[in-house]
Amino acid sequence: MTVFSSYDRNLTFNHFKEEKLDLLVIGGGITGAGISLDAVTRGLKTGLVEMQDFAAGTSSRSTKLVHGGLRYLKQFEVKMVAEVGKERAIVYENGPHVTTPEWMMLPFHKGGTFGPLTTNLGLRVYDFLAGVKKGERRQMFKPEEAMEREPLIKRDELRGAGFYVEYKTDDARLTIEVLKKAVQKGVHAVNYTKVVDFIYNDANKISGVVMEDTITGEQHKVYAKKIINAGGPWVDELREIDGSKKGKALHLTKGVHLVFRKEIFPLQQAIYFDTPDKRMVFAIPRDNVTYVGTTDTTYKGDIANPKMTEADRDYIIDAINYMFPTLDIKAEHVDSSWAGLRPLIAEADNENPSEISRKDEIFVSDSGLISMAGGKLTGYRKMAQHAVDKVTKQLKEEEGVLYSGSETEHLALSGGEVGGSKGFKDFKNRKVSEGMAQGLDEQTALMLVERYGSNFDKILELYVTNQEKAKTEDIDPIVFAELVYALEYELAYKPVDFFVRRTGALFFEIGWVKAHKDNVIRYMAKELKWTDAQTKDYTEELEQLLHDAVTPVQS
Repeated sequence: MTVFSSYDRNLTFNHFKEEKLDLLVIGGGITGAGISLDAVTRGLKTGLVEMQDFAAGTSSRSTKLVHGGLRYLKQFEVKMVAEVGKERAIVYENGPHVTTPEWMMLPFHKGGTFGPLTTNLGLRVYDFLAGVKKGERRQMFKPEEAMEREPLIKRDELRGAGFYVEYKTDDARLTIEVLKKAVQKGVHAVNYTKVVDFIYNDANKISGVVMEDTITGEQHKVYAKKIINAGGPWVDELREIDGSKKGKALHLTKGVHLVFRKEIFPLQQAIYFDTPDKRMVFAIPRDNVTYVGTTDTTYKGDIANPKMTEADRDYIIDAINYMFPTLDIKAEHVDSSWAGLRPLIAEADNENPSEISRKDEIFVSDSGLISMAGGKLTGYRKMAQHAVDKVTKQLKEEEGVLYSGSETEHLALSGGEVGGSKGFKDFKNRKVSEGMAQGLDEQTALMLVERYGSNFDKILELYVTNQEKAKTEDIDPIVFAELVYALEYELAYKPVDFFVRRTGALFFEIGWVKAHKDNVIRYMAKELKWTDAQTKDYTEELEQLLHDAVTPVQS
């Protein structure tokens, strides 16, 4: 039986030691999670290890859109737009609780990147390539209509706007839901476990890994017929351990997003706009905040901890004040922020981020290590399919074993068992009523249903049965239900796992984090039997992230 509880990490390690895997996936971001789900549903014995928390790298630091890549039309990446556009509809159907349609307005001004003709044509081609359904096809607005939709946009020389649908997501929760479904299907997955070396057979082919549980310091040997390196920004580091890093390499670029409270930036309508230097930036309203990004700069610093610089912050603030001139946004208005890395694949001599392809590629080393890099959040399922196709083809050639093709196109994610996008509306109404009958207010019930989907029943049960315990622990009963769920069903081990990846609160509700962190940390320390040193380290880690969210480093 597979488990995904922080109380049973040792069981997962025992499974790894007891059986030889068909496939071991290194990396627990959206790419690795997708690969593990695709593989296990085809019948491969699959394991996954992640050296940080799941989604702790790029997969919790994106623009949080499952989007069709409209801007890639400008680079004539027609095939990518077609594939990714169709994929976002599949992601939506399989996980409607973590993916929501969001109408996006693209205003165009005299002298800007887009004009009425190019926008209309571009969106029409986009609708066609991406197979956009009828009710979500592009519309075109005159200046008056655009200003009515969003009064904050720049009025000077406004020539109109395009209007089209993107899909909003919580990237970290999307990753977790993919992984939970994979675990449900039989994948053994564990976080805070770092691959420190590879094991080779007599023919010098890769046959396993030495991995270290970074919480206990214990090392384990795990054997697998095939190993996929899906380490995101760390892909090349693993290629170096294997001695196979040659030819194309990763080119890391950094993207920064700023978050503002609604009263500071009362955006009514998601906007995709171009800056004076012709970059494209998103401004997106979300619950009680508006977030804006992203930058795109070459990055050569600490991969695990990219930070917002003063230059990043000032660039985005200047972009906001250019497109929304009446706001007069200043540095002190930033409520929170995040910085993430894009692991792009570049030829050795290409250093221009905007010219580097966002395509995914697979490299197979002489030792047999399969590395996957590049790609986009939206295309994770297709990337997984390509990677597992490569594995099953090799296994067929080497062992004569036949596996089926990918089976994930119509597979609901964990929490997504709600009858698809059409069924989710009725499901939501029903579950909100059930939550209110148990004492939740409507807004809280709705938030929990939209966050957990069909797993809301478990959250509600934990809320109802733990009222007294929550009071004893001095933790709000709703927070307590989410915390217990994260520990028992989502392998959250450290405070940052809960406050950043399981709830997204550090980005979007930073005040909520500050209000609840001390009691949550105290409970986690007691439950997971942390040492005093661990408690100190994990507390400092969260405090550092709270500091970094509002304090830029000097450029």
